[in-house]
Amino acid sequence: MPTMPPLSRRQWLGRAASLGLTLGTSIPPALALSPRTLVFPRDHGSHPELRTEWWYITGQARAAGQAWGFQITFFRSRVEETQALRSAFAARQLLFAHAALCDVRSRLLHHDQRIARAGFGIAEAGEADTRLRLQDWTLARTSTGTGSTDRYDTRIRGSGFSLALRFETPEPPLLQGRAGLSRKGPEPSQASYYYSRPQLHVSGTLELAGRRMDIDTPREPGDNRAWLDHEWSQALMHPEAVGWDWIGMNLLDGGALTAFRLRRADGSALWAGGSLRNAAGAVQVFGHDAVRFTPLRHWHSPASGARYPVQWQVDTPAGRFTVNALVDDQELDSSASTGAIYWEGLCSLHTQAGAARDAMAGQGYLEMTGYARPLQL
Repeated sequence: MPTMPPLSRRQWLGRAASLGLTLGTSIPPALALSPRTLVFPRDHGSHPELRTEWWYITGQARAAGQAWGFQITFFRSRVEETQALRSAFAARQLLFAHAALCDVRSRLLHHDQRIARAGFGIAEAGEADTRLRLQDWTLARTSTGTGSTDRYDTRIRGSGFSLALRFETPEPPLLQGRAGLSRKGPEPSQASYYYSRPQLHVSGTLELAGRRMDIDTPREPGDNRAWLDHEWSQALMHPEAVGWDWIGMNLLDGGALTAFRLRRADGSALWAGGSLRNAAGAVQVFGHDAVRFTPLRHWHSPASGARYPVQWQVDTPAGRFTVNALVDDQELDSSASTGAIYWEGLCSLHTQAGAARDAMAGQGYLEMTGYARPLQL
């Protein structure tokens, strides 16, 4: 369940000072979101009236004969304290972005981050469609016509690596939760509008340390596939929640599996959910009490001291799955932007295929937050 982690008051003041802001002291309480019909392409775009929004692409590709994982995330955050200011320099919206490239063969993760106030051609989140810019990082959606292929293009030039990728799908958006309204906690205000674009076909180039690599032609089912989530909300998390665990998995048969849970400090589940869209397009939505995450193996981060489960058993109404990290060290430190330290990594997905035998079912990304330190409201 990727999102921009909420910032504490101290973190907000630090970000504000770096951008020349003077913040007030009050943030209006969050109200429950109303069920509504998502309308495209408008809802591919930004929703600046709500506090938090993100566009998130993760995936895997083969280039130069080896496997790579990648993440591109743009976040938008509404600054409530500046909305009434008339100055053109008032930072009414902040934009953040994270990007990562995982070298599976070398077991190395490369990542970078950006932050800027919206406006002045430096940072923008278009409202009519997905049109995102943060300095020289971009993500944009186009369509070749009604009922045809949707295409997303991204250009990222990070510290030591670059991504120039295209993602294409003929499939409609997968509406999460109840027709796109996804509950994230026991209170009605803890919800978001949320859809996914699984099974995106990946093409383009990767660059690492000056070496440019074209994405290879797919050789196996599931090669060169990505997943996009777009989510926007007014509330963030229940006060008891310290973080979450989330998977978005492209299945080898063409389906898509989503599962998530929000955790309390003792590790117990506060809320859970997810869905399965099969290869024929039928969607099964999971109830909040029907998903269970059980850790099987842990990795200890020498950088943050956090202890992350890097192998999970995930039980859902669609079956029991095992999630295995392809590289243990996929921790990202975003202290210079969102202020969070979290684990975001490429994983394989397995399902029980018979007595004591697992079968490869897909690949995708696992995100884990709140392990290095609780996320603060």
